[in-house]
Amino acid sequence: MKPSSHKCFSSQFLSLFFTLALATLVLVSYWTHSPHFSSFLLPTHEDEEAPSATAFPLQTFASYGSYDDEKLDTNFKHKVTNKENLRDHKHSNLERIESKLAKARYSIKEASKVRNSTSTHQDQEYVPHGPIYRNANAFHRSYLEMEKVFKIFVYEEGEPPMFHHGLSKDIYSSEGMFINEMEKGRYYRTYDPNEAFVYFLPFSVVMMIEYLYVRGTYDRTPFGLCVKDYIQIISHKYPFWNQSQGHDHFMLSCHDWGPSVSAYVDNLFNKSIRVLCNANTSEGFKPEKDVPFPEMNLRTGHLTNLVVQGYPPSHRTILAFFAGHWHGNIRYLLLNAWKNKDKDVQVFDELPDEESYQTKLRSSKFCLCPSGYEVASPRIVEAIFAECVPVLISNSYVPPFSDVLNWKSFSVQIDVKEIPNIKKILMGISQRRYLMMQRRVKQVQRHFVPNEPPKRFDIFHMTIHSIWLRRLNIRIHDYDK
Repeated sequence: MKPSSHKCFSSQFLSLFFTLALATLVLVSYWTHSPHFSSFLLPTHEDEEAPSATAFPLQTFASYGSYDDEKLDTNFKHKVTNKENLRDHKHSNLERIESKLAKARYSIKEASKVRNSTSTHQDQEYVPHGPIYRNANAFHRSYLEMEKVFKIFVYEEGEPPMFHHGLSKDIYSSEGMFINEMEKGRYYRTYDPNEAFVYFLPFSVVMMIEYLYVRGTYDRTPFGLCVKDYIQIISHKYPFWNQSQGHDHFMLSCHDWGPSVSAYVDNLFNKSIRVLCNANTSEGFKPEKDVPFPEMNLRTGHLTNLVVQGYPPSHRTILAFFAGHWHGNIRYLLLNAWKNKDKDVQVFDELPDEESYQTKLRSSKFCLCPSGYEVASPRIVEAIFAECVPVLISNSYVPPFSDVLNWKSFSVQIDVKEIPNIKKILMGISQRRYLMMQRRVKQVQRHFVPNEPPKRFDIFHMTIHSIWLRRLNIRIHDYDK
């Protein structure tokens, strides 16, 4: 099935591919209802005002249908043996799922009309509240609806380590933790594909690079062909990819090359949900369908002591801090402007041996989070864990969970052209404003912390919620019934 030059699948998959009958691609019409996903979750007003009733509005959801004339392959799990029954079974399941989504949309829309800053829904563990949310009531309603009905099917095809496995340490920790958690099947996973709202493509770009990359070549073709072959397999074995042309499928990657690898399959790049750390709109990231994913650097792979209480605001003597290499143009501008220039804005390309990175974070009011070679940076999560107000310095970057979180309430965003004015900008923030932002950083920590096992509202569940929102944003309908 695959070229011998990229050793992606075992011989069993070669045999499977050649023995499956080819299916005609489903004709699908898809109307994109908004150029920006922000129309689904509009920004809130200023902190002093009540949340807007349109802070979490639902769009007029798109409808796209498939003229399903292909020869259906019935060689898949939980199959219906009769082709006509299979069609009816597929339609009835799809209609049932869409009915549940329609009810959820209505419920969330009604919740968005409540102008309280605190959710009105009962919850024994946590009630979203305050200006860190675009609309706390709508978010909480959406989260509860997700917990009630959302199910994910993980394709079982593919073999570890490039599939069904990820690294849970170092710079790609968040990718590995998510893949490994989905494999455990403790939350949201269904083993019946007919019950699924979305379908997970469990490949790891990080692991592909580990095993397929020829160092020094910068050739991404083997990874792209591996993904392309994988989608050919699942699209011929199951009806679900062709049924929606990939709209209800998702991939996840924290590697810089994740977006470009997805481009080897047109529908994966343009229609599927891509959960990406490298959420760069200038490189094809589409907030209306793609999910920005937090980048995290777990140096040891352990989840203990990630959040260590920082110093109180009165003991944070450093105005702003950054330490990192000269990776990319933005960091070059930052280091060139501020390295060894100011005792209040402490910028290092390398920390002296006697200095502690964690102590610097905990001693700073603001933590500078410039993009490197790519837009994402683990420093955002590091700042949040240290109760340090993150300062995002980037171009075309969509922050994680910005579909529900109001980043302006707990972070500072500075244009690249304003790097020489960092001190002036930060000094211009009043003490009262800073104290509010710092308290909100502490509040928002729960949404970025990984747990074993995952806990409600943590990074795993928030990522699932972002995927849930994208699935809410489309409607799949077959016209061939």
